[in-house]
Amino acid sequence: MPWSRPRIFVNDLLHFARRVPSIPVQRLCRLAPVVAARSALPAPRPPWSALFVKAYALVAEELPPLRRAYCAFPRPHLVEYDRSVAAVAVERDWEGEKAVLTLRIKHPARLPLSAIAERIRQAQTAPLDQIKDFRRTLWLSGLPRPLRRLLWWLSLNCRRWRGNVCGTFGLSSYSALGAESLHPLSPLTVTLNYGVIDPHGCVPVRLIYDHRVFDGATAARALQRLEEVLNTFIRSELLAWPGSEPLPAAIPA
Repeated sequence: MPWSRPRIFVNDLLHFARRVPSIPVQRLCRLAPVVAARSALPAPRPPWSALFVKAYALVAEELPPLRRAYCAFPRPHLVEYDRSVAAVAVERDWEGEKAVLTLRIKHPARLPLSAIAERIRQAQTAPLDQIKDFRRTLWLSGLPRPLRRLLWWLSLNCRRWRGNVCGTFGLSSYSALGAESLHPLSPLTVTLNYGVIDPHGCVPVRLIYDHRVFDGATAARALQRLEEVLNTFIRSELLAWPGSEPLPAAIPA
């Protein structure tokens, strides 16, 4: 069977991801307050991916290492970006097969949660040719391999391109299918991943990070702060969502 363009995209991604010394760090986050706030919203509720994207971007504003990247051109160095760009994995149907493509969301810390949710919802439902990031990915995957790999390398190693083209962090999760990935591979500095939320509001959340850029303690502190941001800032935004139902003053953790 000839490789389809989505499969070529994944193979190119893994070609560069295998060069990254990535390590997963996990925290069991207790998210009962934000779970309750989201459950009180009318359908369609914002997807969990939108909540995690904004929460992580807010944490990254406080912790600069989360906005850094390893670049090899013109010599190995670290670059720190002034804002986050999320690269969200989205599964779509493409010519009769399931395809995973990435959606960029620029500066999510400064966007309303509703805008992030709408961007993700459009990426999940709109025709593929209406999503700029999907069109670019499929076009790139149709180029000859030497040219593709050169463009990939330049995008990942030139500081002016990397943050804007590739993103500063990724998010990949299929917990809606009742499963979770323990160590997803990515060429990005950080990939955020979360599992299935249990009836008590507990969920395993992972940061898979590039050890060249920062250390495990930074990842652990980021996860602790991520839990706090979800249960405070993100919960507050959900409580102000149009049509949300009033919640009791105290929510058991």
